[in-house]
Amino acid sequence: MAGNVNPTVRRRRLGQELRRLREERAMTAEQVADRLLVSQSKISRLENGRRSISPRDVRDLCGVYEVEDQLLVDSLMQMARESRQQGWWHAFAELSTTYSVYIGLETDASSLRVFEPQVVPGLLQTEAYAEAVISGALPEVGQDEVASRVQVRMRRQHRLWDDRNPLRLWAVVDEAVLRREVGGPATMVEQLHRLAECAQLPNVTLQVMPFSAGAHPGVNGQYAVMEFPEASDSTVIYLEGGTSDLYLEKPHDVQYYSVMYEHLRAQALSPEHSRAFIAKLTADYGS
Repeated sequence: MAGNVNPTVRRRRLGQELRRLREERAMTAEQVADRLLVSQSKISRLENGRRSISPRDVRDLCGVYEVEDQLLVDSLMQMARESRQQGWWHAFAELSTTYSVYIGLETDASSLRVFEPQVVPGLLQTEAYAEAVISGALPEVGQDEVASRVQVRMRRQHRLWDDRNPLRLWAVVDEAVLRREVGGPATMVEQLHRLAECAQLPNVTLQVMPFSAGAHPGVNGQYAVMEFPEASDSTVIYLEGGTSDLYLEKPHDVQYYSVMYEHLRAQALSPEHSRAFIAKLTADYGS
């Protein structure tokens, strides 16, 4: 069982339980921090799952919350041990903490809705396209690190083809994504073929937002909506930044971005027309 544990998700679920216990005691994070002689930010990071948590931390928090159910304490401490295990992505030491958090969430997600205004979504990229994108976006990174990042990106794509637990992907891409020549014509033709192939998968829906649509709810940039199979796991909105990423889980944030995504899907070309659009662009590259 331990081999199937996702440490990122374990931290997140554990954080939610600890927040629930604190709120049941009507205590603020500041009050808990004062009791334990730690910073308030540490308590917040433990509760949002962004920081590794030790069984000792769990024991101390349960003491503050006066948890009398020893079975619950033992269960939470076991979750803390599992949250400190290594996911497959931890083998790549150069990955940032924020990227590792994202991969952990994506690995456990049941569905992912993404809008991309600049480049093909990572889950749909070919190896050559991924290498060109990463090299262009990170000009000061060496070839070894570029190759490692490409390997991680290819590994992430396994979820799309997993017969037992495929990721449900809905991607809306701006027309600029398809017209921006990344890696040269041959790379683009291969990439467009890959998009057409992936669009045929039963768990993948691909739509193109044409220039003719004008202004739309995605003009503010890329974002993703991640949903999970467990009802206790809240939906996560992911906003990618240059040096740091943002994860939103508050209900009003989730509601806002989910509604905006529905507007994006409504304004974009239908999946059928999007496939025809991609086929035409592919033919244009070959002419």
